[in-house]
Amino acid sequence: MACVRRIAKLAAVTFCVAAMASDASYRASVEKWRAAEEAELKAADGWLTVAGLFWLKEGANAVGSDASNAIVLPRGPARAGVFEFHGGKTTFRAAAAAKTQVNGKPAGAAQALKADTEGTPDRVEIQGMTLLVIQRGSRYGVRLKDPESELRKAFSALRWFPVNESLRVKAKFIAYPAAKTIAIPNVLGDTEQEPSPGYVEFSLEGRKLRLDPVVEDGQLFFIFRDQTSGKETYHAGRFLYTDLPKNGEVDLDFNKAQNPPCAFTPYATCPLPPPQNRLAARIEAGEKSYESK
Repeated sequence: MACVRRIAKLAAVTFCVAAMASDASYRASVEKWRAAEEAELKAADGWLTVAGLFWLKEGANAVGSDASNAIVLPRGPARAGVFEFHGGKTTFRAAAAAKTQVNGKPAGAAQALKADTEGTPDRVEIQGMTLLVIQRGSRYGVRLKDPESELRKAFSALRWFPVNESLRVKAKFIAYPAAKTIAIPNVLGDTEQEPSPGYVEFSLEGRKLRLDPVVEDGQLFFIFRDQTSGKETYHAGRFLYTDLPKNGEVDLDFNKAQNPPCAFTPYATCPLPPPQNRLAARIEAGEKSYESK
């Protein structure tokens, strides 16, 4: 019997050591993911470089550093060119004296530009700054990215809740029997109908909860708000990406819940949580509110 007890004790110790190693490996993987998210944010073309958003009006929209331009740059030539906008189509005409490029090549006399809704948008480059055409609903605009932006210079660090593996939960995925869209509002006051493949159900602290995702870049994309929003976490809510369902389940790892770009720049056009994704629960995991220097 003593031998049996010793074997059982050894097995228990082995199990505990294995569990501790697994926990440490998981924490390390989350910390590595978080470091990568911060590096991407701080990158030379990351969200901290988004330094302006100018909605295009029909006709000519001049660009340059002079304050009289429709699109005002923080530096560079007083007159760099013109974005011609007609019926949802945008063309860029460079000023003769301005050294501008489109997609890394000298700008031509008049070049049609793709918006971000047409695939990878064309890039107009002026003295290290990049201008991209974006479409939001019926509106078109020019987004300015500047690696010398004050937002990037003032960046401090991302803040996170400690990694808590109990807030990595297996959720049941329930597919919709037919194609369905859900209404996703955004910070511009618009609402877009986005396709949703189904919803997830999970339990947290004895409470059953539900979230509706949309699909983005081959992943499930959850836009949610919880009872930490506006307190410990960003007031408008947070984002969470997961792999597509497997065997009727989704791995919801709230340790990877992250702030939307709007937490870092006023020139983003973030989606907001739909009403059904406003959880009556505190999710004390993932990214906290951002505080700049």
